[in-house]
Amino acid sequence: MSILERVQAVAESLTRAEHLLVREVIAKPRDVALGTASSLAQRTGVHEATASRLAKKLGFESYANFRDAIRQEFIVKAGPATRVRNTLEAAAQNGDILNELIAREVEALTALPDYVDSSRISDAVKALTAARRVFIFARGNAVTLSTMLARRLLRMGVEVEVLSGDGRDLAEQMLGIGADDVMVLFVFRRQPRHFAPLVERAHHVGAGTLAISGSIGPALTPAPKLLLSAPRSGSNDSFQTLTVPMAITNALVLMMAQMNQDATLERLETLGELISNFESR
Repeated sequence: MSILERVQAVAESLTRAEHLLVREVIAKPRDVALGTASSLAQRTGVHEATASRLAKKLGFESYANFRDAIRQEFIVKAGPATRVRNTLEAAAQNGDILNELIAREVEALTALPDYVDSSRISDAVKALTAARRVFIFARGNAVTLSTMLARRLLRMGVEVEVLSGDGRDLAEQMLGIGADDVMVLFVFRRQPRHFAPLVERAHHVGAGTLAISGSIGPALTPAPKLLLSAPRSGSNDSFQTLTVPMAITNALVLMMAQMNQDATLERLETLGELISNFESR
């Protein structure tokens, strides 16, 4: 198991001090990997014994073993070329890239209910349904999912604003967020640069926050009000797809449609008529 998967497995048993340590590891893995338990504890304002206790809770015999694992996971194998190379090597051993990919996706999707159940999806849907507007934020490959979610919410009559641009652009877009809005953030391999100020602003005005994430979910800081987090296929040092978070996103959309079925179907029927009208001209 990767460190992030280990964190996910014991997330509910972690103390507040241990959560602070985990977030520091995710935010500054190089500093943690090159430092000591004492230096990590000092930076986060917790007792040194907390670092050793966290290491053992995550299944490591000692803090030194934990630090070595951090070095391997977050530093030695951090490059995208290395991740693809590792995946290709694994596929070569099994003789078929397609079969290898399918096997990994099936395994990840089968495990999904262990991390995200229907009640948590329902809580997220209630927040989205009650929202005046839904703000959506994503970076990198996750933009694919943000675009898909935005289009499907628009089809259902939800007012959507996709957050984009640099820090100044995001700041301007955040001027309008209010207590009756919800922000959806897609976060995978690492926490994006602007995640923290976006969530802080949303919480400051009383808006809801929902993160759709991979194994890093429990380590996000500040923590979102709602979290739908499950490991993606493959390991952190290999190629990973969007199949699992796409399944979560689709579950959200379909449950929203189910909760307001008559209005949703009526809008989709109107959309179908409009599409036919526009495409016939």
